[in-house]
Amino acid sequence: MNRDFSNVSMAVIRRLPKYHRYLKDLLDKEVYRISSRELSRSIGFTASQIRQDLNCFGGFGQQGYGYNVEELYKEIGKILGLDKTYTTVIIGAGNLGQAIANYASFNRYGFQLKALFDTNPKLIGMKIRDTEILDLDDLEDFIQKNNIEIGFICTPKEVAQDVADKLTSANIKGIWNFAPVDLKVPKDVIVENVHLSESLFILSYLLNEKELLNS
Repeated sequence: MNRDFSNVSMAVIRRLPKYHRYLKDLLDKEVYRISSRELSRSIGFTASQIRQDLNCFGGFGQQGYGYNVEELYKEIGKILGLDKTYTTVIIGAGNLGQAIANYASFNRYGFQLKALFDTNPKLIGMKIRDTEILDLDDLEDFIQKNNIEIGFICTPKEVAQDVADKLTSANIKGIWNFAPVDLKVPKDVIVENVHLSESLFILSYLLNEKELLNS
């Protein structure tokens, strides 16, 4: 059955991974049934917000019963596309790229890392968790031959756009961008930005505001 969630706001969609994570924690604790009020106390959203968010994707709860934790966990996983597998590559095999390559959970959630790419001859040929670092010059050919769907950009911002151009010319479907720059890509390519410095600046702002309020 086709599902159309195109009208669901991005704010709701960005809350789904948090629901998924908390539901997994509940399953690990052998909690199999929970009300929106109980979930609210754990996750930090209001019970009303939780019901509204989940109603965007269909009726999961039952009045007087609450939510079946395992069923809800699986359904949110499907909505997030975690029941599928995606082939990925990392561009930039420095500290950040290697740290991401070492993150074992990606594979568990269906993100299969096929290769890393770099321009540093000292890194080319090395392996991270059995995944080889290849020459950046071979990127486009590798993507096309291996049906790669997602590229992780972990390069300095000065070269990130050039890397994005290589990815899009090889018909990549999505980019996970860690470089602190806004990329220009075709409309049919999905980009998710992870700007670490911006997140750190928000933390700095909140700490500064707290200090000013307490002074």
